[in-house]
Order: sequence, then C-alpha cells, then structure tokens
Amino acid sequence: MILKFGVPTGSLAAATVDLFRRAGFVITTSPRSYFPTIDDPEMECMLVRAQEMARYVEDGALDAGLTGHDWVTENEADVVEVADLVYAKQSFGKVRWVLAVPEASPVRAVHDLEGKIVATELVGATRRYLQERGVKAKVEFSWGATEAKLPQLADAIVEVTETGASLRANNLRVVETVLESTTQLIANRAAWADKAKRRKIEDLRMLLDGAINALDMVGLMLNVHGDNLAQVLATLPALHNPTVSSLSDQGWHAVNTILKESTVREIIPRLKEAGAEGIVEYPLNKIVL
Repeated sequence: MILKFGVPTGSLAAATVDLFRRAGFVITTSPRSYFPTIDDPEMECMLVRAQEMARYVEDGALDAGLTGHDWVTENEADVVEVADLVYAKQSFGKVRWVLAVPEASPVRAVHDLEGKIVATELVGATRRYLQERGVKAKVEFSWGATEAKLPQLADAIVEVTETGASLRANNLRVVETVLESTTQLIANRAAWADKAKRRKIEDLRMLLDGAINALDMVGLMLNVHGDNLAQVLATLPALHNPTVSSLSDQGWHAVNTILKESTVREIIPRLKEAGAEGIVEYPLNKIVL
C-alpha cells in the first residue's frame, strides 16, 4: 500500500515540513523537484499548490493532502475533511479572509458594495458570500498583490490575513470577515473507503494532532522531599495531574509535568523556593491526548 500525499507549496510549505518533523516524519524538498522524499516506505509525496489540492484529492490523483478549508470551500470539492490542523505560517492558528477597503472609503458594510468591484483570489466563495446577502457586485480574480488594486482598480478586496499587519501597512480597513479557515487534512473518498489507506490517514491525523498539541508546551521534571511535595504540587499547573513517583532515596519523590513554555521562567524560581531540586526542562514533539 502506497499513500499518495499532497504537501502544500508556498506559505504553508515550511510549516508543514516542520510539523511532519515533529510528528516523526522527515520530508526533504528540493527546489528542482515537485516530488519530495519522505522517510516512510508507505508514502509518496507531491508538492501541490494549496489552491489546487482539494481538486486533485477529489479526482484521485492524490489520496490525501493538506490544504486550507478556504480552498475546499472555494472549489466546492467533494472530499473527506478528516481533521482541522490549527496551524499556519506565522501564528499556528486560524486565518481570515476579510473584506477590506481603503481607510477613506465610504463603504461601511457589505451592502455598500452594490454595483461596485471586488478583487480577490477567492472568487467563488466571495461571489457566494455576496449573493447570500443580496449584494450585486462584480467580483474579479486577482493574481496577487491584491492590496495594490485599491482604489484605482477595485472598490474593495477580499484578502487573507493572519495578523492584519499587511492590511494596516497599506492603510486598509476591515469591513467584515468573509471566511475563517484552518489547514485541513483531507482525503479522497475512495482512499478513505480503503481499509489500509484509511488506517494510514488516521495514524497521520493522530501524530499531526499530537505535534500541534506540543507546539507551545514543554516537559518539566524535578525531585522533591516529601515534606515539600504538597507545596511544589500547588505551584505546578499541568496538562492533567502531575506524575509523582517515589525515588530510591527514602522520602524523596520525582515529579513530571507538562506546561506552557511561556510560563516556565516564572514557575522554575517558585519551584526552587518551594523545595524542588534537580529541575530539568525538556522539549516535546508530540502530546497525544
């Protein structure tokens, strides 16, 4: 059994390769090839634009792949949406497609676009969004640099954003959110019906989810005497309850826990004050819940 898997090119490529590394897979790309190697004999990879991924998965050229929910919606693709993988190139979170206009524009709501021109790469979803709200506007495809279309070539744009920094830099104002999107693991329906391929896809889902769960987490282990155990445990947040085990030295305990990396610098000094010794912080690749 070989699972044909689509790896997105462009902005998601580096984040995807790093996510797979955390999940336990090494994907090696080359600027001269659309077929990266992966250290799994049951998988073959192909680099595909996220915009086209859903169509190739639907048609069966690929068994599964990663793409945004936005592009599944745009193509109205008939695929199995196996899992939301909440990561993106900067924030590892959701992205938004927003309706934006210049700061000085009189447009304050979507209905103000009646008879106007909207430029976007997300043409189909934008047309459906306007139709659902009873707005008749001309939606034009933009090949890129969509912000530059305003105000000479379009009255508004629908553009994707993670942080809003690019929109602010171009003096644009968000009117409404058209669509929220996360990266999704999608599968071809015939591949999903195949027992061996479905098991492989579900294994991928578990491992990728585990890698995402561990993105901002670290492990912490320490030793503490029984007299100070309650105070140390009261200092520790945890994914669930910390693991406590007895050491060979009578009266001493080892404590293991998982916590957010951003809290470690504040917690370690408090743990030391509470009587903890031998405190070790270590990185995590996966947390499988």
